[in-house]
Amino acid sequence: MINKDDAKNTSTVPAASGTVKKTKPLLLKAWKVGCTYAKATGTMICVVDENYLNIQEVLPFDEKTVCLYCMKHQATSPDICTDELQDLSASPCSMMHINAIKKAHHFGGSYIYMCDLGFMFWTSPVFSNGRFAGALIASGFLGIDSEETTEAMYVMGNGTVSEEELRQRLSSFPKGESDKIKALAELLQICAESLSIGNEDFHEILKRRTQQQSVISEQISILKNQYPDGKPTPGYPLDKERMLLAALRRGDHETGKKILNELLSVLFFSNPDHFNYIRFRAIELVVLLSRTVVSPGNTEYALLETNNRFLKRIQEVQNIEELTDVLHMTVENMAEQIFSFRGIRHAAALRKAERFIYENYSRKISLKEIATASGLSAPYFSTIFKEEMGENLSMYLNRLRVEKACRLLTEGNMSLSEIAGACGFEDQSWFSKIFKNFTGISPGKYRIQGGGRISEISDHNFSANYLTSIEK
Repeated sequence: MINKDDAKNTSTVPAASGTVKKTKPLLLKAWKVGCTYAKATGTMICVVDENYLNIQEVLPFDEKTVCLYCMKHQATSPDICTDELQDLSASPCSMMHINAIKKAHHFGGSYIYMCDLGFMFWTSPVFSNGRFAGALIASGFLGIDSEETTEAMYVMGNGTVSEEELRQRLSSFPKGESDKIKALAELLQICAESLSIGNEDFHEILKRRTQQQSVISEQISILKNQYPDGKPTPGYPLDKERMLLAALRRGDHETGKKILNELLSVLFFSNPDHFNYIRFRAIELVVLLSRTVVSPGNTEYALLETNNRFLKRIQEVQNIEELTDVLHMTVENMAEQIFSFRGIRHAAALRKAERFIYENYSRKISLKEIATASGLSAPYFSTIFKEEMGENLSMYLNRLRVEKACRLLTEGNMSLSEIAGACGFEDQSWFSKIFKNFTGISPGKYRIQGGGRISEISDHNFSANYLTSIEK
C-alpha cells in the first residue's frame, strides 16, 4: 500500500516475472486519485485491477506496509526475500481483501473490515460500463489496542522483529474512531464513483438494490420466525398481488413498492432454491399488471411497449437483486404513466375508504359507512370504486376477507367458526360458500392442504394458474 510519505515517490516497476504490465488508463487515474487521498487523509492506499492484483505503480512496497509484513512472516518459505513480495496475491489475507471488495459491490459500493492483526481497512470498487474494473483499498488505523496488535505481530514473526521495533512501526497507526473510519470510507467511495466511467449512476444502482434487499431481508426474517423449519411455508401471496394492483390503479407507486417488497419476501422465502420459478412468477406479474392498468384510448400502446421492455429485462436478469430492481422500476413506471392520464381525482378518497375497510372488515360494514369515510356520496362512491379498483365493493370485501381467512387457516389454531367471525362473515355456512367461490375448495380442505401450493411450471414456462387465467 502507498502511505502518505511514499505517494509522491512511486513509479512504474517491472513485475516479478520480469515483464512490465501496462496499467489501464482508468486504474492509472485511480492510482493518482489514491495518492492524493493518501496524502490528504494520512492513510495508506492500494489499487487493484479486475483480477484483484495490485497495479504496478503501487510497487515496490515499503516493508512498513502491514500486508507486506504478513507476507514476509507468513510466507511458505522462511527465507523468502522482501524484493520477491511484490504481489499481494501472495498475502495470507488475499481472500479477505477479495471478499471485502465483493461485499462492497454487494452492499452498495463501500465496505469496512478488520484483519486478524487488528488493522482497519475499507474498500470501494471502480466500474467501467457497468463492469468491475478494479478497486481502491485504504488503511491506516487500528481497530483494537496497539499492544494487542504488537503481541500478535511478535508471535507471527517468531520474535524476528523486536517488540520495541513493532511499537515504533505501530506508532503511525492510531486507533480509529468509528465515525472517522466511516467518513474516510464514504470519501473513498466518492473517489471510486468519480472514477467509474460509462455508467455514471452504477453506484447509485448498487445503493438502490442494497436498500431494496435490506427491506426484503427484514421481512424474510419475520417470516422465518412465523414459519420455523418443518412448518409448511406460505403459498403465493395473492392478497399482496391484489393490493399491488389496487395501489397501481390509484397511481400510488410508494404504496405499490412497499406491497411489492412484501410480495417478494414471501416469494423468496418460500422458494429459496428456485430462481427460475421466481422469474416466471415475475413475468406473470408484469403481464398481469400491464393488462390491468392499460386503459383503452389512453396511451395503451406506449404502456404495452414499455412493459415489453421490462419483460425482456426480467428474462435477462441473473440474480435476485437484478430481478427485484426491475420489478420496482416496473411498478414505479406503471404508476407514473397511470397518473399521467388518470390524475389523482379519486386517489385520496379511495385511500380513506381502503383504510376504513382494513380497520373494520372484521365486522359487517355497509356501503354508506365506507362512502362516508371516503367523503363521497354512496352512489358516486360505488361507481368510481368499480372504475378505479376493477371490481365492485362487495367482491372487494369478500376477496379481502377470504385472503385474511387463508392466513388464519394456515397460521393458527382457530376453529372455522372463529375464523368466520374474525373475518366479518355472518356465519360459518356463508363463510364456507364465499371461501369456496374464491379458492375452489372448502376452508377445512384448505387447512388440511397447508394453504396454497406452488403451481407446476410447464415446458412453455408459464404456471398452471396463468394458463387457466388466459383461457377464460
